[in-house]
Amino acid sequence: MADIKTFYLPDLGEGLPDATIVEWHVKEGDTIKLDAPLCSMETAKAVVDVPSPYTGKVTKLHGAAGDIIETGSALAEFEPDPNAKQRAEAESTGHHHGPKKGTGSATADSHKVVASDEGGEIDSGNGKADREDEGTVVGAMVSGSHVHVEQASSVGGVKAVPAVRALAKKLKVDLSRVKPSGADGVVTMADVKNAAANGSAQLGAAPARAVHEDAGRHLAPRLPEPEARTATSLAGKPVRTAPPSVQANGQPEQLKGVRRNMARVMSEAHANVVPTTLVDDADLHAWIGKQDITARLIRSIVVACKTVPALNAWFDGKNLTRTLHPHVDIGIAVDTEDGLFVPALRNADVLDGAGVRAAIKRLRTAVEDRSIPASELSGYTISLSNFGMFAGRYATPVVVPPCVAIIGAGKLSHDVVAVMGGIEVHRRMPISITFDHRAATGGEAARFLKALLDDLALPN
Repeated sequence: MADIKTFYLPDLGEGLPDATIVEWHVKEGDTIKLDAPLCSMETAKAVVDVPSPYTGKVTKLHGAAGDIIETGSALAEFEPDPNAKQRAEAESTGHHHGPKKGTGSATADSHKVVASDEGGEIDSGNGKADREDEGTVVGAMVSGSHVHVEQASSVGGVKAVPAVRALAKKLKVDLSRVKPSGADGVVTMADVKNAAANGSAQLGAAPARAVHEDAGRHLAPRLPEPEARTATSLAGKPVRTAPPSVQANGQPEQLKGVRRNMARVMSEAHANVVPTTLVDDADLHAWIGKQDITARLIRSIVVACKTVPALNAWFDGKNLTRTLHPHVDIGIAVDTEDGLFVPALRNADVLDGAGVRAAIKRLRTAVEDRSIPASELSGYTISLSNFGMFAGRYATPVVVPPCVAIIGAGKLSHDVVAVMGGIEVHRRMPISITFDHRAATGGEAARFLKALLDDLALPN
């Protein structure tokens, strides 16, 4: 009788309890080589290729595309080739499989990445890594001494990374009909989004007629993002519609990836934090010339952290310990179609305005490409949600342990303000700060808020 080996879903480097199958790269009965891509899995942070642990025949696949597999549960079964070199049974793969199905979901209490719906993901542990795969990039798998980094692979003559293939599948885009703009003919995220927006590469559509730039014909302008699609209302006015991947169908939808993780984290935060919110308005009337609002917010948060360190801290509710940080790492919320990502702006206390803008641009690009390292999505000391760029004045943003505070910046407005001798119209920014009242007093939070408002009120 053939020796059948079962491969259990490993911890994909994020300490999360499950992952979603995006697509299988093999089918039952296929022969696969050691470390060849077995399937693509989506976690709360990335889409990664899971390498095969054996050379041999695939006898069974557990789950189909779209199914959620718990960490430690069976993923595939193999009949190893007795004549091929296999990885030794006792050889470490660098993966952490967690408990098998039926013994509870896998956890990583010492290093669990969690997310805030208003502005932050932080490391809920003590900030010290104890996993041997800590520091590997999101989109990479470790097996033995080799790191399998998420890279563009050629399938059907199309070069693209797993995250791009997953997006194309979600948006119903035929990758073979998308014009690549990346180096060496690699299809990028932007290519897929543009194709979805202009409908040039729909699955099942007739092949597009080739159009040359010198043919004297004019193509309809490309929309930069699928979110920019519009329809026409009964009144004849344009109506903004959702991108193809988030159209409502009235049916229950299983939360996956980023949103699934956020739902867990919000429940935990709600149960473990004693939140209190203070609100006020920053008066920007004295500002000279055009200024970078986000950079000014970052600077003012740093000033407030230095003035009142109690809110630039982590709190351990179990042991009732508090850690005040000498540096300021700010979690910056980045809103995406898939959910909220909050990368850490490291050492914000030593960056000038240009440095802040460059760092935020780099982090946003990495998030959109799903290439951001896991190390940049955890461990910050305080959070910022600049929700006012969309709408809303005040908020009660969620504090996620071990962070103590989160700042929310609302929509700018021009308000009538009473001054000596009369009234004036001033430009103002609503500011909200939610803090964990177990770790900080109301006086500390109020002094923090005052320091932040005072710095925002300076001319430059």
